[in-house]
Amino acid sequence: MSQSEVDEKKHWKRNIVLFLSSQTISLFGSALVQYSIMWYITLTTQSGIMMTLYIICGFIPTFLLSPFAGVWADRFNRKWLIMIADAMIAVVTLILAIVFLLGYEALWLLFVIAAVRALGAGIQTPAVGAILPQIVPQDQLTRVNGINGTLQALIMFVAPIASAALLTMATIEIIFFIDVITAAIAILTLLFLLKIPLHQKAASAQTTGYLDDFKKGLDYIGQHAFLKTFFIFFAFFFVLMAPAAFLTPLQVTRTFGDDVWRLTAIEIAFSIGMMVGGGIIASWGGFKNKVYTMTLASIIMGVCTFALGIVPIFWIYLAVMGVFGVAMPIFNTPTTVLLQERVDDNYLGRIFGVFGMISTSMMPLGMLVFGPLADVIEIEWLLMGTGLFMLVLALFFIRNKRLVEAGMPLVKEATQE
Repeated sequence: MSQSEVDEKKHWKRNIVLFLSSQTISLFGSALVQYSIMWYITLTTQSGIMMTLYIICGFIPTFLLSPFAGVWADRFNRKWLIMIADAMIAVVTLILAIVFLLGYEALWLLFVIAAVRALGAGIQTPAVGAILPQIVPQDQLTRVNGINGTLQALIMFVAPIASAALLTMATIEIIFFIDVITAAIAILTLLFLLKIPLHQKAASAQTTGYLDDFKKGLDYIGQHAFLKTFFIFFAFFFVLMAPAAFLTPLQVTRTFGDDVWRLTAIEIAFSIGMMVGGGIIASWGGFKNKVYTMTLASIIMGVCTFALGIVPIFWIYLAVMGVFGVAMPIFNTPTTVLLQERVDDNYLGRIFGVFGMISTSMMPLGMLVFGPLADVIEIEWLLMGTGLFMLVLALFFIRNKRLVEAGMPLVKEATQE
């Protein structure tokens, strides 16, 4: 670690407040747009295939870009990558708002904006995942990632309420303009207020090409057996998550009613749960072995997925969705910290890039199956089936010795240092 990195780590609290604040502001605008588009498609089409197309547009570009974005996050200034991604999304959203104002409101334009936003997310995700260990001391990573999860949940709580209110009082173009403003605030905060030293690989001369760097990232995974098993588990898990993640609004519309307040309610219940879960993991920290914490959360999510397919009363449905939300940060936080702790800093971007490829490709692949099925059989059956498979997968996860060993705290490494 260079002297400048050491100096910046001394001011890590100030830096992380600025960084998380900028990302939270940006996320708020993005969430407003996400909900407004998703509800528009759900309420106007009530089609599983149309929802599948929207989801594919929102994920496939991230998958295609992730191999390059992960390499970029290791080769270049991660702060600038985050700002460039925000700026790209803001410009395209601004253009879409103007086009809508001119009276051209075609459905395909919403699919285009979803694709562009996915490209921005593809650049941002590995950069954000890799930049946090540069700002935060290792022993504070779980706490900070937990706080970040809570902030994201808070946004997911406020955004559907604000989006529903704005849609009743104004047009969708207003929401697009709000997203542009929040992105501008986030970019200016990072540009003028936050200083993050270049990591070692970005500061040194690049002697290899993009493909060579990506191959080295794959070789790194091959040399660390737990990473291969880790990624295989997540590939299957994300496929099974697809119905609970994307088909529940359609299920609510068909089963309980197509009122906007019902769609808002399930998002609010999930977000409240995530806030509670984020607070729990930030204060508790999870079990000493991170894999145990992830397994507990996996079991809870499996049970909740199954329950969403059998509960007949909407208020009970909301309660189950809230518990599902509690489990999410308890699952995500140790997952992120495990990678941040175990992976060499110069490879973090590429590893998060591969992780992004898996997460963004497996859910659309799942929806290619589950989306059309949702127009043929009841979504409740899909939820019950995937919930049971998630429970079985959690048992395989906890019984893998390599993963359990990787989940142990870095006591020896800390002692040697």
